[in-house]
Amino acid sequence: MDLDLFKRLCEVPGVPGREERVRALIEKELSGGKKDSLFDEIRTDTMGSLICTRRPSRASKDKKSGKGRATRVMIAAHMDEIGFYVRFVDDNGHLWLNPAGGFDPRNLFSRRVRVVTESGDLFGVMNPGGKPIHISTEAERTKVPGVEEFFVDLGRDAADAKKLVQVGDYVVMEEPFVETPRTVVSKALDNRMACFVAIEAVRAIAKAKRPGHACEIVVAFTTQEEVGLRGAITAANAIDADLGIGLDVNLACDTPGVPDTQRVTKQGDGVAIMVQDSSMIADYALVQELCAVARRHRIPHQRAILARGGQDGAGIQRANAGARVAAIGAGTRYIHTVTEMIDKRDLKATIDLLAAWLGDVE
Repeated sequence: MDLDLFKRLCEVPGVPGREERVRALIEKELSGGKKDSLFDEIRTDTMGSLICTRRPSRASKDKKSGKGRATRVMIAAHMDEIGFYVRFVDDNGHLWLNPAGGFDPRNLFSRRVRVVTESGDLFGVMNPGGKPIHISTEAERTKVPGVEEFFVDLGRDAADAKKLVQVGDYVVMEEPFVETPRTVVSKALDNRMACFVAIEAVRAIAKAKRPGHACEIVVAFTTQEEVGLRGAITAANAIDADLGIGLDVNLACDTPGVPDTQRVTKQGDGVAIMVQDSSMIADYALVQELCAVARRHRIPHQRAILARGGQDGAGIQRANAGARVAAIGAGTRYIHTVTEMIDKRDLKATIDLLAAWLGDVE
């Protein structure tokens, strides 16, 4: 696995609606001066999603699509990470924020942040309004502030801050990608994991050469998933796929304080094959097919049901006349924090399953 690519994907900033730097990195990786491009066509749609098409490399044994063409598979991998937009710069130079995605305020204390402006990136710190521990009461220390109470301090004069930052600039957490012997840890694993998996799986298919793939593969690196699957919905309507896979992280709550009955996935047990979440119920025959492929190729896997939360597969499922859709991904600890963690074995299993399944689709 090209973990250097994964690192670059995670560390580049891109909130819902401002994914252009992520998109540029992916597009350069896929086609920037390389002799053998992974895709036959790469384009950007009106929502900013990067649509990458790879035509079949072998003939299909039977035309399952019924549309006089090869079966078209859409893989959705969203590029955006949760973050903020600047909504106000006060007279002291503090930046007040509006969230773009879901945050638990308990995870926002004392964070380093990157503010992306038209004139360049600025670095600051995020804290809530209130007193430090030395002068606060016990009641004040136990209160959890709302997201709207957090601000960014750039450590600059007010006039300087007002000159450099305008309403609509965006903010992401500033944390490095770290590799441990067993895991990777970073902000934005949700969902640069999917972008990485999609690229690595198509690379595996391209390297294999034989027997090739009979389906048309369309990977959509989508926008604005964290605020309502918006890019996936428009992309899916244009692509008109027969089959779809939502690629996304899944909860791994196999940590202290969470009952086993609520853990969703367990790290180290392999790729998670989603049966149901709050946005989609997967096509059961497709779930069975994915499990069968995993068993045949001895790929560790587990089934998962997520009580709350959704992913781009729901957008594919409902597009046009509908599509048969499932979702897969790697179980991830501490989702929507700067310490998101994925087991490298689960990451590889996700890549292996996607590549093997795509090779089997007729």
